[in-house]
Amino acid sequence: MKKLIYSFTVILILLILFIVNKKNDENTSGMKHQRMPFYVGTYTKNSSEGIYKYSLLDNGEIDFIGLSIKTENPSFITKSADEKYLLAVSEEKNGIVKSFEINKDSLQFINKSSSGGAHPCFVSVNKEGYVLVANYTGGNVGLLKLGNNGKLSTLLDVQQHFGKGVTERQKTPHAHSVWFEPNDKNIISIDLGTDELIFSSIDTEKQKLIPSAQNKLKIDAGAGPRHLTFHPRKKWIYIINELNSTVSLLKRKKNNYYLESSFSTLPKIYTEKNTCADIHISNDGKFLYASNRGHNSIAIFSIETDGKLRLLGHESTRGNGPRNFALSPDNNFILVANQHTDNIVSFKRDVKTGRLEYVMEVKVSVPVCILF
Repeated sequence: MKKLIYSFTVILILLILFIVNKKNDENTSGMKHQRMPFYVGTYTKNSSEGIYKYSLLDNGEIDFIGLSIKTENPSFITKSADEKYLLAVSEEKNGIVKSFEINKDSLQFINKSSSGGAHPCFVSVNKEGYVLVANYTGGNVGLLKLGNNGKLSTLLDVQQHFGKGVTERQKTPHAHSVWFEPNDKNIISIDLGTDELIFSSIDTEKQKLIPSAQNKLKIDAGAGPRHLTFHPRKKWIYIINELNSTVSLLKRKKNNYYLESSFSTLPKIYTEKNTCADIHISNDGKFLYASNRGHNSIAIFSIETDGKLRLLGHESTRGNGPRNFALSPDNNFILVANQHTDNIVSFKRDVKTGRLEYVMEVKVSVPVCILF
């Protein structure tokens, strides 16, 4: 009798444990993850058709949502300050910038305007609705205005760049990006072809770009400056140089910027061909990340108290040609777009050490821009 009671008790305990574990499994599988939606700009060759939408989950996994809009070569995209509209360049000989209304998971075309030059590769917009477009082959910057209804104005002004650099890629100007400083008053245009930063502002009455008191700043010869990032707490700017694989630190003295120092993005033993593409800083201002194409890695730096960079190491991008990458809104993840291997890779970011850990990847045809 005692054996029978004991056996029954054991069976009952096992049954209870089974039910509890099953319930836990159901709760876990049904758990809702926070979703961080993002758009992907592409080159429309191979199977790509335009701008796509995905979601990054809070565990680092990526979900595909769908094609948001069919459009030609949206190689760089950005949002309006109120996040109602998305702007995209069309990187063609006859440069175009397009405006779309964000409507849940789709984009609705509003209108398009001339970018002011050939092969636009970058677009930015400030809270007043002024739109700046960098035209790579045109070697110039176009100025437009985005209305409250999301409609783009016609081209208002063009800032033409002049000069050349010292390498084969630098025979003519190549405007590669253009930025509003955090106060939105000053504009910084980066020209890969002339190794220069060009400073200007907007005359809002004449709707024109006018030179600033400090009109230009030369970067190291042959550096090929491409993109920049602003330190979130200090008046420091970091430039990613495409051609010589370095990051340059700019500091400000009175009202003028000057080049303080530059730092290699590569291991000392690496001697193969490499170009850099993108650069970002964590929102706490402690870590800087830069993409290497050739070495195919994300260079990880700590930012010292004087603004100088200390190389912590490299994380393989698990693909070829990391064109653009982005930190997630919570800064817990980094997504990398590998242009030549058609994949976007998710990495978990250690906020204390800055290091990256692979999570997963998804196939995307020719991804070149990631926008949260």
